[in-house]
Amino acid sequence: MVYRLRKDIIGFPDPRHANDDGLFAVGGELTPEWLLLAYNNGIFPWFPHKKSKEIWWYCPQDRFVIFPQDIHISHSMRNLINKNLYRVTCNKAFDDVIMHCSTAQYRDHEQYAWLGEQMITAYKQLHQIQHAISIEVWQEEKLVGGLYGVAIGKNIFGESMFSLVPNASKLALIALAKIVGKAGGIIDCQFETPHLLSMGGKHITYDEYMELINNTD
Repeated sequence: MVYRLRKDIIGFPDPRHANDDGLFAVGGELTPEWLLLAYNNGIFPWFPHKKSKEIWWYCPQDRFVIFPQDIHISHSMRNLINKNLYRVTCNKAFDDVIMHCSTAQYRDHEQYAWLGEQMITAYKQLHQIQHAISIEVWQEEKLVGGLYGVAIGKNIFGESMFSLVPNASKLALIALAKIVGKAGGIIDCQFETPHLLSMGGKHITYDEYMELINNTD
């Protein structure tokens, strides 16, 4: 079932009635108030901005997450880390990271590109109020990889990543896992990808997921 949301009332119906692909609502706004309510309930916006002027909201009932203590670091990645070829930072270049996530590998030219101007502005606003985080990977002074996500409490809700050199996004994810692990949270990956699966991602139910993100102990 797909619900239509009003713009003048911030709120979502029960996402347990989502379609099999996770889509359950359209409409609403991309303000910080809407976004924080959404992510607190495992909901996120994802829509092809070239095709739709309305926001599509997803809440998959089969969740894909990374528990930081379980992140997989291969032997080759450990060797790469030990070579100190790259420098990793946090929240030093959020705007640059999100722009690279939008344009890397010509993603912005794809028919179903989702990270358009409206979404970029929304996540920049969340970053300004300390509810979005970026991880940057540098080769000398050049930004060569990174990721960004929404930050609520001790959990990070991953949105996008990019690499301009091999394995840069893996370095960013490993660094993020260290940060989230110290806080005792989880990384929400939204959907399974081969890349995230290889890094240790796991499937859990929506109810298990909500219990984890609501656990503030």
